[in-house]
Amino acid sequence: CLATLIIMLVGDTYTLINYVSFINYLCYGVTIIGLIVLRWKKPKIFRPIKVNLLIPITYLAFWAFLLVFSLYSEPVVCGIGLIIILTGVPVFFLGVYWRNKPKCVNRLIESLTCWGQKLCFVVYPQCGSAEEE
Repeated sequence: CLATLIIMLVGDTYTLINYVSFINYLCYGVTIIGLIVLRWKKPKIFRPIKVNLLIPITYLAFWAFLLVFSLYSEPVVCGIGLIIILTGVPVFFLGVYWRNKPKCVNRLIESLTCWGQKLCFVVYPQCGSAEEE
């Protein structure tokens, strides 16, 4: 949210669209790479939809061209897009990777989650720790 607020201060909507479109295309490509890796490493798992591998490989070829062209034509915008993505790394380490957090940090995270749920009406808030139940 903080990164989004800072970006909104830029004031130029087209620049913001460029940041987000680069991030979207990067995430789409990584998702397709994950699909191919799973098809190769775990071929026996259930898949409700199965496509020929030629389709995602063709998509990746075009994706790589567009990504390299974007990096070449607008390196600053792409760099800022990568920085936006990397702002999630500390959040991952604080919220997910760090398993033995002090109780005060867990309470803070739970209260922020509950507050966000109430503010955005996205999920019925279930305030209180799961350990108490």
